[in-house]
Amino acid sequence: MIKKILLPSAKLKPLFTDASKLQFGCTFTDYMFTMEYTPEKGWHDATIKPYQALSLDPAASVLHYGQEVFEGQKAYQANDGKILLFRSQENAKRLNTSLKRLCMPEIPEEIYLEAVYELVKLEKRWIPQEVGTSLYIRPVVIATEPVLGVKASRNYLFYIILSPTAGYFQGGFNPIGLWVSEFFIRAAIGGTGEAKTGGNYASSILVGQEAQKNGYNQVLWLDAQEHKYIEEVGASNIFFVIGEKLVTPKLSGSILSGITRKSVLQIANDLGIQTEERAITIQEVVDGIKSGLIKEIFGSGTAAVIIPVGKICYKKQEYVISHEPGVWTQKFYTALTDIQYGKVTDPYGWMIEVL
Repeated sequence: MIKKILLPSAKLKPLFTDASKLQFGCTFTDYMFTMEYTPEKGWHDATIKPYQALSLDPAASVLHYGQEVFEGQKAYQANDGKILLFRSQENAKRLNTSLKRLCMPEIPEEIYLEAVYELVKLEKRWIPQEVGTSLYIRPVVIATEPVLGVKASRNYLFYIILSPTAGYFQGGFNPIGLWVSEFFIRAAIGGTGEAKTGGNYASSILVGQEAQKNGYNQVLWLDAQEHKYIEEVGASNIFFVIGEKLVTPKLSGSILSGITRKSVLQIANDLGIQTEERAITIQEVVDGIKSGLIKEIFGSGTAAVIIPVGKICYKKQEYVISHEPGVWTQKFYTALTDIQYGKVTDPYGWMIEVL
């Protein structure tokens, strides 16, 4: 049972006036969900309450040893007014996969789903209606035991916050540029790359700044051992249209198992497009762009859904794929967003009607 602490209507925040101008992750709604964990009680005290600052002991384990995981998903408003969530069960499963890797207590899927549903229903007025907009959902679990020592915390906090947003990239559905990191890595096999944890993203910031300084949007990461195999982009998985095949790096333990990635592969198979999950070298990509064998490159992820890639920089040499989104890129973007916004019948049972 979720306890609800509600504000009088006069205390609610004013809504945005133009959803198309919302920046990703900068505006937050009136309420948040919280739930605590102790060994004695397990997960308990599920509450929806006004959005507020967290109170943490300076010795809280998350601040010193990084026990933290999170998720990202979206709520959409369809033309008929229905509120839809995309593949929430997959987010619940992936959160628990991350929790296990960080030695944190799992959250029963039914509790996770109820928390998301109830919070989204309460905050329905915040869901923007313009094309390409959505309500971003950020569930987080952090270690809160106040103790200095490298060990699993005994106490945890699970919370969910919501953020209305326009598209992830301010340039819209236009090709972005990727900067290939030759030295730095995102994650290694056997590490935490498969978990959605903050440390993976913290280690990417330095190279991300380097990419932007050189005029590129995101980093294309290579493997930790040989620095030659493609892994993923900072904010998404990556796909290549090679000849008449759709190719993406296989999940090796260092790559996040993207829910949008999984959805693209399913749609591709149903469209009769041959797919491959395999190792891809950066040299194969460079050669494929130069020869024309690689026709399109795009990223997939919750925040951007599908984002076309127009150019790659490797060893200070730029390789241009296209200045416009490719045919397949557009096809997958349209197929996914039509399902997410309820424009077409969902043949997969991915969408959950909240309200």
